[in-house]
Amino acid sequence: MWHKILFLLVMINAISNYQSMTTVFAQYKKVISKSEEANVFLYATQLDRKNGMYRDFEMKIDGGTRYFPYWMNVTNPTYAPRILYNDLNQGENKDLTIVLTKGYGTGVLDSEVHVLNKSQTNIGEIYEEVLVDNPIAIILKNVKTKLTQHEAVVSIGDKNTVINIGKFQIPPDHLFKDVAFGSIVKFDVVDNQLVASIGAQITPAMFIGTIEITYEFKDKMYQPKKIEFKSD
Repeated sequence: MWHKILFLLVMINAISNYQSMTTVFAQYKKVISKSEEANVFLYATQLDRKNGMYRDFEMKIDGGTRYFPYWMNVTNPTYAPRILYNDLNQGENKDLTIVLTKGYGTGVLDSEVHVLNKSQTNIGEIYEEVLVDNPIAIILKNVKTKLTQHEAVVSIGDKNTVINIGKFQIPPDHLFKDVAFGSIVKFDVVDNQLVASIGAQITPAMFIGTIEITYEFKDKMYQPKKIEFKSD
């Protein structure tokens, strides 16, 4: 008899704790971004209070809910997720582009992009995420660089851009071994085309320009259509 009573007390306590945890999580679930044009609402849970990150994303769209548990975004409202609604693949429907910010600071902006195309399936039209080629991987495969104390060289195909950095009189121990990419990664939609902008850096505090990658929808994914270097 006492064993049954003890078991019931343990179960009641467990259920009470679960309900309390659910209530706590529910308090932090909120709308962090929306698009009235696309009728999209992004919900997230602030699970990581120390680092100020939103996780456990839910997207309310077309009367349904899509779950993205591994998406992350900083809680600073200045860098709230951006929801862009454009026709990126020249199809019959507009596409959703979600730009997330995972980190920011002086000379740092770490962005991530997710593109969802509307497609016809057996259960009707739904949004499906489409792979976007990683911009850093694109640079590593298509861009060659060289850095000395006097000049920085950025080569894309047959085009070489030479920048005189000797005039800045940068101490040799401040220079990187080569031109670096990745501290600043931005995404935007320009003229219905997905564009990534990646800063080209030669010291922790000095950028010499930007690599711009224009994407196109090809072979069921977004691949580089054009790669350009724009010097500052």
